[in-house]
Amino acid sequence: MSKLGRRNLLPILREVRSGLFLDGGERGEILLPGRYIPEGAVPGMSLDVFVYRDSEDRLVATTETPLAMVGEFAVLRVVSTRVDLGAFLDWGLAKDLLLPRREQTDSIREGDLVVVRILVDEKSDRIIASSRLNRWLGSPPARYAPEQPVQIFITGETPLGYNAIVENTHWGLLYHSEIPTPLSPGERRQAYVRTVRGDGKIDLSLDRAGYVRVKPLSDKILEALQAAGGRLPFHDKSTPAEIRETFGVSKKAFKQAVGALYRKRRVAIDSTEIRLLPKP
Repeated sequence: MSKLGRRNLLPILREVRSGLFLDGGERGEILLPGRYIPEGAVPGMSLDVFVYRDSEDRLVATTETPLAMVGEFAVLRVVSTRVDLGAFLDWGLAKDLLLPRREQTDSIREGDLVVVRILVDEKSDRIIASSRLNRWLGSPPARYAPEQPVQIFITGETPLGYNAIVENTHWGLLYHSEIPTPLSPGERRQAYVRTVRGDGKIDLSLDRAGYVRVKPLSDKILEALQAAGGRLPFHDKSTPAEIRETFGVSKKAFKQAVGALYRKRRVAIDSTEIRLLPKP
């Protein structure tokens, strides 16, 4: 059976003037309009398509991929609003996605960016968006170990740092002190669990803590020095952004790893660069 709001591998049944009819199983035949037909597609083949409803509420397929699918969170832009219906969001397809009024938590205007979850409305069997995120977050209680790597989705900035959705199931927080450069809503990152608080929210970091991160990072710096002929243009005044772009870590973590190499007499440090020293 084809899944609404997801990608599906569907067999081609027959060709018509308007496109191809695909076998949607229990959902019946699903039209793939002609403009989406890939070269060489013939009846009997199967195509990887996204299934949704068009403006006339008919099931249709497309070879395009939306910015988010059912079950996923996304940051989408409001393209228009209607008092009687809600807001329409650009999700990367020809037909905009409806964020019904009942699924909104704040007033929304054209041009706003909103954090939503994509779902299928049980009553209408249509794909819609919802900004009532707490409905899907926080239950069951979080079960994460300290330093466990997790995938996060940034939802917005607060006075303390950045709120994030952890593994699509729980709220997390990245404190400003843990972030070398500003983040943007919609960014997806790997992070590490610091603690799970009593309120169920998870404190996060973009880097591993302590020695767990120093040893592999030290090895990475040595490899970079060797590849660069023994010199790297990093020093105490290098920006956090430069270090993050090259090594993928915070300036604090980088300085800890370089300090460990310095104490082992593997590198020399001056005001303009780091130099590789012969093994003692």
